[in-house]
Amino acid sequence: MIGIIVILAISWLLLHFIQKQSLSVLGFWPLKKGMVQLVIGFVLIILIRFLFTFIESQLRAFEWTLNPNFQLILAAKAFWYHLKSALTEELIYRGAALYILIQRIGDKKALWLSAIIFGVYHWFSYDLFGSGIVAMVYVLVITGLSGYVWAYTYFKTGSLMMPLGFHLGSNFFLTFYLPNQPYGELLYSITDVAVYNDWIELLIAFFPGLGPSLLTLFCVKFMLKRKLAPETNLLQH
Repeated sequence: MIGIIVILAISWLLLHFIQKQSLSVLGFWPLKKGMVQLVIGFVLIILIRFLFTFIESQLRAFEWTLNPNFQLILAAKAFWYHLKSALTEELIYRGAALYILIQRIGDKKALWLSAIIFGVYHWFSYDLFGSGIVAMVYVLVITGLSGYVWAYTYFKTGSLMMPLGFHLGSNFFLTFYLPNQPYGELLYSITDVAVYNDWIELLIAFFPGLGPSLLTLFCVKFMLKRKLAPETNLLQH
């Protein structure tokens, strides 16, 4: 939490001295509206992740093994861990810095630059150096696209709350069956999968990698068009 407070302090300084703005441009207030956006983002991405996980499990013939040691307290700890982690990353990659970039270089360049930086960041967080060009390109594309969708949502809604819901929900959902650290395979583990040739494996890998982000982007645009989510373009600030 101290790290988040420090990031907020630096964000305030950047916004104040560069753009003459306050932390209000991050869209955390009014709190009630922000919490609604957070819940919408969280629930939507959980549903999308579930859909693509189900389809992938059919394509790859997953064999699911129930974790007999599942504990609600571990799930709660995982939720809290990922809330802090997601909030930290949102503040860094789609917070004050992105707002300033949008004002200075325009939304299109700023959104793509933010997405690329977010993708490159995952090379380090996943420790991919030395893993080969294919793995690095894959992670750049997958995480970069997620970063773009979340940045686009922030730009269009004027709030980090819905992107935070997407980020938190996505990471939290994956802890229930993937061997992530420090929390993973909380409820299930995948103990067997069908094996295909390398090209088919690559295509199947891109399906659950790109699919959730593309569907999320479609849903965001649909909600904005139908006025189901408030549109407050950041360039209007």
